[in-house]
Amino acid sequence: MMLRKAAAFAAGLTLSILAGAANAAGYPERPIEWVVPYPAGGGSDIVARTLSEPMARELKQTLIISNKPGAATAIGADYAARAKADGYVMLTGDTATLAANPSLYPKLAYQPQRDFDAVGLMTRFSMILVVHPSVPVQTYEQFVAWAKTQKDGVPYATPGSGSPHHLATELLRARTGLNLVHVPYRGAAPAVQDVVGGQVPMMFVDSATGMQYIASGKLRPIAVASDKRPAGFPQVPTLIESGLDGFEAYAWQGLVVPKGTPSDIVATLNRALQSALAQPAVRERFAAMGLETLPGTPQAMASYAAEEQAKWAKVIKEAGIKVD
Repeated sequence: MMLRKAAAFAAGLTLSILAGAANAAGYPERPIEWVVPYPAGGGSDIVARTLSEPMARELKQTLIISNKPGAATAIGADYAARAKADGYVMLTGDTATLAANPSLYPKLAYQPQRDFDAVGLMTRFSMILVVHPSVPVQTYEQFVAWAKTQKDGVPYATPGSGSPHHLATELLRARTGLNLVHVPYRGAAPAVQDVVGGQVPMMFVDSATGMQYIASGKLRPIAVASDKRPAGFPQVPTLIESGLDGFEAYAWQGLVVPKGTPSDIVATLNRALQSALAQPAVRERFAAMGLETLPGTPQAMASYAAEEQAKWAKVIKEAGIKVD
């Protein structure tokens, strides 16, 4: 009896594997929807559209960008999480979607590790500590000394509560004990404009948004929160070089699919993504935006996202960050 059961199980398993292989062999047979949980025209949208063209050529199928912004990426993420796990819906998952939101929102409709499988990381950009040129500092050491003299604390701008820019500054506050006062905006553009205009003295700006203002002298870079100096800012020291061991903060993006998507389909999407990331035109465009490409496996992305979620959960808890 046990042998018959074992034989039946093995036969069923073989049929299942063959069926999965047959499905993957014909994939993709129709257009794939790529959900971007941000408005059209922003950085995340540009990344997806830049990669979608070479990926579509590799997959020999159309990739349709579907912008579903709102609720700190939760609207788009919830939509993708509820989609059928067949490889025809995928999502741009970023620092907010996969790392910060689970700790910021107690009633989040989706959960990253429960609802998504990783396909691969795409890009990340460095967070750069900048000040208005009127602030009398040139180095990180001078910045810390100056900040300690500000009796009412130092206001800092961010694109919003829970943004990578906010989290990076809270990590800096926790590591240094400086009195830094949060001034949240609705988006990166108005936040940067008020620092450029001198209404707010400082912020962590992402490299893509801040590049033009740093190049023109409208913002003064003090230090960068990456493990090495970015190619676009070789003159700016890292915070690690400045004495904050292990201080890293990035805004990053990866590609995910609904949980349970067949592994062969995930592998097919990953191969197309790696091919796109290796294209010279793609690398050049991302470099011009201050973006670093992040080729790698689904497993590498899953590990990175889990590490980031644990890291920022600690920062959020210790800083008492709450978002309604």
